[in-house]
Amino acid sequence: MELREYPKLTIIMRGYTYAQAEAILQAMSGFEEDYAVEMTLNTEGALEHIAKLSKQFGEKINIGAGTVRTLDQAKAAYQAGAKFLLGPHTFTKEMLNFANQNKILAVPAAMTPSEINQMFNQGADIVKVFPAGTVGPKFFKDVQAPLGKLPLMGVGGINSGNAKDFFEQGASYLGLGSGMFNSDDIKHLQIDQLHESLAALLAKIK
Repeated sequence: MELREYPKLTIIMRGYTYAQAEAILQAMSGFEEDYAVEMTLNTEGALEHIAKLSKQFGEKINIGAGTVRTLDQAKAAYQAGAKFLLGPHTFTKEMLNFANQNKILAVPAAMTPSEINQMFNQGADIVKVFPAGTVGPKFFKDVQAPLGKLPLMGVGGINSGNAKDFFEQGASYLGLGSGMFNSDDIKHLQIDQLHESLAALLAKIK
């Protein structure tokens, strides 16, 4: 996948059942260019979910794996059909090489300028600043003053109330987790309401 095709927003699906994940992807109808989705690997049945969702929605929606921590997990996610890999910490050189060779986006996490620089030097496509809510929006502007414009993704503590601030301060991408939707809408598979939540966030950042 080319970086220019990667959406600005990623929905983090952690702990969801297959039916709940499927409802979210159905709710994304019309927003396929605005959102990607990641299924975290610490979700029960994650690899099976990624494989099934990719078969059903993979031509329209960017579906990837989150909480990728090892080379074995990266390989398993790729085999399941993941188009990108997100991690909660830096990736090893072997993980980055594997992603680059197989043309899947590598999105390791970092929290310092040194880690960010190291990950890009070793082949990261995007670097996830995590937890973004801890360092705050201004960190994105400050770190790019000396390092130059970089494709950084803010994850952790991002919500519809602060997303615009992060973009305005220089984040290129954001990942949103449980705060993205009303929990009852997820629980009861309310596709229309889930769609409204996606639309509301886009309205706030545009």
